[in-house]
Amino acid sequence: MPERMIDMQKLELKFGLEDKPPLGQLFLLGLQWLAITIPVLIIIGKVVAELQLENPIDQVNYLQKVFFVVGVSLLGQVLWGHRLPIIIGPATVLLVGIVAAQGAPVQTIYTSIVVGGIILFLLGISGLFRHLVKLFTPRVVASILLLIAFTLTPTILSLIVSLQEPYPILNIIFTIGMVFCAFLANRMLPGSLRSTLIIWLVLVGSIVYFLVSPLDFYLPVGDGQREGSYFLFSSDFSFSLDPGVLASFLICFFALSINDMGSIQSVEEMLHSDSNGARLSRGISITGLANVLAGFYGVIGMVNFSLSPGVIASTGCASRFTLIPAGIGLLMLSFFPPAISFMGEVPGVVVGSMLLYIMATQITAGLMVAFHTAEKMTFEDGLVISLPIMLGIIIAFIPQEVTALFPVTIRPILGNGFVMGSLMVLILDYIVSKK
Repeated sequence: MPERMIDMQKLELKFGLEDKPPLGQLFLLGLQWLAITIPVLIIIGKVVAELQLENPIDQVNYLQKVFFVVGVSLLGQVLWGHRLPIIIGPATVLLVGIVAAQGAPVQTIYTSIVVGGIILFLLGISGLFRHLVKLFTPRVVASILLLIAFTLTPTILSLIVSLQEPYPILNIIFTIGMVFCAFLANRMLPGSLRSTLIIWLVLVGSIVYFLVSPLDFYLPVGDGQREGSYFLFSSDFSFSLDPGVLASFLICFFALSINDMGSIQSVEEMLHSDSNGARLSRGISITGLANVLAGFYGVIGMVNFSLSPGVIASTGCASRFTLIPAGIGLLMLSFFPPAISFMGEVPGVVVGSMLLYIMATQITAGLMVAFHTAEKMTFEDGLVISLPIMLGIIIAFIPQEVTALFPVTIRPILGNGFVMGSLMVLILDYIVSKK
């Protein structure tokens, strides 16, 4: 999520990267990181859980696994990976891949995430990833950031309104109001509150929606059978490879690596931590392993989030050790299903509204990358960005009845707007660069 530009010269830190705050402050700062992490976990995890699972108990168990994987991944990054104060969580670009692969066996989806994680780990640990950075031109980065947001539009729309929704106009008005309030809050709130904006929007939005919604929204869901498991959840992973699904997810992992690299490098530059690429290599490696673990447990893969610089600036704390209590908190919550169940009761329209806001920040990041090179941009450069985006949007809105007619082997590629847009921008960018 893009933050306002930070004057590095004026940035004063109470605690540096390797400082260990007193126990009380360590706990409070860790609690803030935890509060920032949870809403995104719930928003993206809830979308995938409802896509793939019908049983409410299974949905709670899915969120438990997401919390567990994020907790393990966060501790792994802070202690052995990039060793920077960066939170990690579900990757929206993999959400694009999961949505596009609906209809394919679930085992092929998570096998692809495992394979993608292994490849990412090998690229990071071998140092080869640094040689691939030349592919990440501003045109490619801007297009991919925009494509992630635009190709998720049908999913966001289905969360806000659907054919089964009895009061669609209420949801539309609510969404417009919530997004407008999010914009005003981001503009007016001080940095300390702006860093936790998502959690306040989810909390207040849920309360307001339940207050203004019709009576039937107050009725309890089911008969209280939303509890997950208190015990260590097992994995029912089975290896099942589909070349089309795998190719689709490898493109998604290409985009994920761009996001991961940007998140790590932005904090490195902010803290003036020159590691000659060692942090990047370790961070990419742990991200790869995090995705292997996610695929093994059958949940969406992980990526380092880009909102950390704003949190560091607002708190004045860059200590990586403050994320250890956050990671432990996530692990503890993963074994407490009533808490997960309670947090998972966020109304779908609130989830859709927040996903809309998050994707708006993604578009902002893409535009910032594009405008950064605007003085040197030519008409052909503009086409390199715009044509893939238009192609991606059109494919994203093709009805499922039409994509079902595509050949099975290429359906995960040809029917995935993000993948087709990404392939086109790489091809067009190569032609422009060649010229």
